[in-house]
This record gives sequence, C-alpha cells and structure tokens, in this order.
Amino acid sequence: MEPEDLDLLYRIENDAELWAVGETNVPYSRYTLHDYIATSSDDIFADRQLRLIIEKDEVSPLTSHLSPITVGIADLINFDPRHRRAEVGIVIEQPHRNKGYAKAALEALHDYARRVIHLHQLYAVVSADNQPARQLFLSMGYRPTATLTDWILRSDNTYSDAVVMQLPL
Repeated sequence: MEPEDLDLLYRIENDAELWAVGETNVPYSRYTLHDYIATSSDDIFADRQLRLIIEKDEVSPLTSHLSPITVGIADLINFDPRHRRAEVGIVIEQPHRNKGYAKAALEALHDYARRVIHLHQLYAVVSADNQPARQLFLSMGYRPTATLTDWILRSDNTYSDAVVMQLPL
C-alpha cells in the first residue's frame, strides 16, 4: 500500500455494510489508517498479513494516458508459515463489482501464494447468504469444506452461517 491509498482504505474499513462479513465492527480514524500504512513492512512473514490494492487502468480523458484507478483490496490474513496457509479476503467497491476485477485479483493472489511464498492452501470464510462471493470462490476452484453455524452476527441481530472454502495450491 501507498500513502495515496489512504482514502480507499478509509472508505472500505469504515463501510458498516462490510463489517458483517469481516472481523471489524468499529470505524477507524484516518490517523490510525495512515499509521498502519506507514508502519506496515509489506512483508507477510513479519506482519502475518499482506494487503494489496486492486487497480484498473483507465484512459484519462485529458491526457489520453493510462492512469490507475483503485477498485478494491485483496488480503492474505492469518498467515501461518508453519502450516503454509493463509486466509483470503477481497473487497471490490460497489461501482466496480461484477466486472471481473475480483477474479483477476484472486488469480494474481493465487500465483503469488504458489510461486513466491509457497503456500500449501488458501481459505476463505464466507457468509452462507453471500451468493456472489461463494460463486466467485467456487469458480476459482475453492471447495466448501465446513459450515460454521450462527457464525456471523448481522446488523439486524440475527445470525448467519459461514462456509469455510479451501483451495489446495
């Protein structure tokens, strides 16, 4: 991540609709996120996580040059070097969803996990009622291996199950 990614990170981390699918349930200040970007070593072995910005190239109408536009974030979290596995998280901002960016980002993340950090497997914990996410992971070769009952507390104080989806590398 770069300092320029602060606005994207701020939007995603403070989107209360996303809290139900993650482990965060409090807003983060710009200062906290700025400090996170500044102190992250970008070394998955040191930080036990890796956060990557998903960009698309777009032609600038003023200059006709390609400029990167941020569309989301892909994470490897809960990295376990001993067992060679990590959890995958991915968020595409609403205006950019259903355009193939998540799939392309996962393909790049899988390649990195295989070739660079030599992981044995990746996994995702997905809300059972999040059909777009489940379909994405299924299309990428992940298989549901467990159901965690009443795992995710929704904003209406009801619970949904979560599905653990694994991808052997």
